[in-house]
Amino acid sequence: MFHEEKSKGPTSEKPWTRIPDGTKVRHTSDGHDGCDGFIDGLTEIINGPKRNPDGKTLYRLNVGTPQRTLAAEADLLILLDQEGLVQVSGKSVLEYRRSVTKQLHHTFDDSRFAK
Repeated sequence: MFHEEKSKGPTSEKPWTRIPDGTKVRHTSDGHDGCDGFIDGLTEIINGPKRNPDGKTLYRLNVGTPQRTLAAEADLLILLDQEGLVQVSGKSVLEYRRSVTKQLHHTFDDSRFAK
């Protein structure tokens, strides 16, 4: 017997938007309270209770050379500068920082940002 798969149509879930590399963040749990660093990529995780919304990764955080730590998105605050723009490691143009700030404000509520 042949069964035709029906289209599921549009979903109400938003696709996951990852925090861009270089974005400065504060790790807020698991003994890392107040540990600041910046996003240094993603690591795919096989086991563990916490993961990013994609269900398979954690952020790699550079918290000082050569130290790296792993963190789920839910455990991170995004750091803002005095003008309310996302802080980005290294030199970045103002337009890029504005774009990233706008993107992340559309993704996260205000409680996920810290000055």
